[in-house]
Amino acid sequence: MKQLVAYITAGFPDVNFTIDAAAALKNAGADIIELGVPFSDPMADGAVIEEANLKALHEGFKVERIFEISKQIAPEISTYWMGYFNPFYHKGIDYFAAKAREYGVNGFIIPDLPFEEAAPYKHLLEGMGLNLIDFIAPTHPKERIIKIVKNSLGFIYLVAYAGITGSGAEEDLSQIAQDIKNCTDTPVFVGFGVNEKSAKAKAKGVDGVIVGSAFIKILLNEDLTKTQKIDKIALLARNIKEIINE
Repeated sequence: MKQLVAYITAGFPDVNFTIDAAAALKNAGADIIELGVPFSDPMADGAVIEEANLKALHEGFKVERIFEISKQIAPEISTYWMGYFNPFYHKGIDYFAAKAREYGVNGFIIPDLPFEEAAPYKHLLEGMGLNLIDFIAPTHPKERIIKIVKNSLGFIYLVAYAGITGSGAEEDLSQIAQDIKNCTDTPVFVGFGVNEKSAKAKAKGVDGVIVGSAFIKILLNEDLTKTQKIDKIALLARNIKEIINE
């Protein structure tokens, strides 16, 4: 069965809501929670996720809150911390790694940490039983794909297009997905621009999809109550899970 990775921004709009949202997504069929660490300049993300990041920071988000959230959700569903390198570097990867192990988090997704520069951190994390997720872009040649994926753990993040999350751009991923599959047995998940309309096409030839902006759009809708927001993201997760497994 193809898997669904659901991104939510930690602490948006608050800690308890994030915990409840993660539980609802799990019950709706999400297999992995990608818990976003709010950052002021999320360069790989579009306006939707950037707005959620900034709102969380405006409300006083502190790194300790991601630990509080993870303590509740990681024992129930596979959880990864998604964030930009600056916050991890500031406190130290070893600090976050120790906390990840303490709370049962599976690993890290750091989109602005290049493969070569990630090597020492990857070694550290893997030595602690944690995964540092590798990224593949549609522009990568076969030689680089082989280099990146040969030691991949957890899953491989296949970026659906060159750009930012949520932009809705389209690329034919069939060949690059096959190239990756020829090199590794590690699951391949497609992210960027995945929503109810695009999920079926993007899931072809891979093991699952990563959905972020589609959920965050709902959470940003101030016309909805918190209960309505949770109900709507759960319904969306259920629908996407069904679509990708039709």
